[in-house]
Amino acid sequence: MPTPPSNPDLSTLQRWFQSVISHPQGISSAIDTEEAQKLIAMKRSELEQVIKRSKNLTAEERLGIYANAYYARLLECLRESFPVLAKTLGHDVFDEFAFDYLQQYPSKSYTLNRLGDHFAKFLDDTRPDRTEAAPSPQADWPDFLIDLARLEWNIEKVFDGPGNEGQPILLASDLQKLTAQQFGQSKLIPVVSLQLLEFRYPINDYYTAARKAKETSDCPPPPEPRRQFLALTRRDFIVRRSELSAPQHALLTALKEARPVTEAITAAADHTHSTPEQFAVEIGQWFQTWTAAGFFERIER
Repeated sequence: MPTPPSNPDLSTLQRWFQSVISHPQGISSAIDTEEAQKLIAMKRSELEQVIKRSKNLTAEERLGIYANAYYARLLECLRESFPVLAKTLGHDVFDEFAFDYLQQYPSKSYTLNRLGDHFAKFLDDTRPDRTEAAPSPQADWPDFLIDLARLEWNIEKVFDGPGNEGQPILLASDLQKLTAQQFGQSKLIPVVSLQLLEFRYPINDYYTAARKAKETSDCPPPPEPRRQFLALTRRDFIVRRSELSAPQHALLTALKEARPVTEAITAAADHTHSTPEQFAVEIGQWFQTWTAAGFFERIER
């Protein structure tokens, strides 16, 4: 049975308070929601039986202060998670996007680390329909913003996610102990933090330049569309970004799918323009670079 408004216990009151101030439609609508009514059954006119008015503010206005502070904190968290996107758009425009996002995807987790999970999807779902407008130089602008949001959120996830700090990783010397046949039949297990990304823009280049910009006006102009592949890893609690070629991306993707090295190399070969001799040399260089960068946890034979 829901608690009457005149006698809620502290636990019920706390849960009701959270549900009301965090509701995306505002205090008035929040009081009538099923979630709030299950905790404390009341009419809006009975609100002051639960929250007393002050000398200058009604109960609803007092709750509104906390609701505004709650959303201000969420907006601040999103700006911290997407700093380059916020700088690119300008904070006012970014906050408009972010506030609309929070209405559609209100925080449901006990941790704010999940707050931006759907932000790139939200930008994609709400992008203007280009077929309804005349072509313009900025027609692909939403694609660029979505790519930038995807990069920043993946960096955030890798930083906050599990890593291999303090754990052994695969070294180049470990691979040198294998014969060519053993190596080809083996599976290289990537570290848990390794993420492989594909973008429609050279977004990593823009991200690097924009981070160095002191002011929003110093941000570089959006680049022209060009596919870019990227690997993210975390080492010593620092997220590392490594640009990849299409063959490298294909090879690492196959290894993440737990395919043997020979199959992964075959997948990469479908994307290369190198001669077989050149390709063999390149593969050796790639594995040397990747083991030095700590891409792999172990080898399974």
